[in-house]
Amino acid sequence: MDGLRAVSLMAATVSMGLVAGVFGLYAHTIMPGLGKTDDRTFVVAFQSIDRAIINPWFIGGGFFGALVFTIVAAIAHIGRDGLPWIAAALVLYLVAFVITIAINVPLNDGIKGAGDPDRIADLAAVRERFDEARWTSWNLVRVATSTTAFGLLAWTLVLHGRST
Repeated sequence: MDGLRAVSLMAATVSMGLVAGVFGLYAHTIMPGLGKTDDRTFVVAFQSIDRAIINPWFIGGGFFGALVFTIVAAIAHIGRDGLPWIAAALVLYLVAFVITIAINVPLNDGIKGAGDPDRIADLAAVRERFDEARWTSWNLVRVATSTTAFGLLAWTLVLHGRST
């Protein structure tokens, strides 16, 4: 059981770090950079980035991986000292997960659903409907919750190392 605890905790920590990094990258680089572009560039680039992020590395290894591995780590740590930290990380990541599914993904789908930018008559309207301010505000919540969850899992690794 010690092996499962260690491996699941390591996998949870790594995958959480990856997803927190993606959300952080959007917050400090991608969205500020796109925010300074014209409407056409914004729509084309965002559609392209959103299509590219739907891949096994992010979806399996990061987004769903962080959830699944943290659940497995929590189950493996029932009755152990690290469980409260893992449980708190899981709750925080569930917040980020729900925000992604309920807010960010529908906004992403809306801008992709507008179609080929070469055929869109009013790119400014598509960008306005996307609502950058809403997307970025909720992304900041994802950054805060997933980064804190990553820190909690990292702390649990420290505790696990001390106990073995």
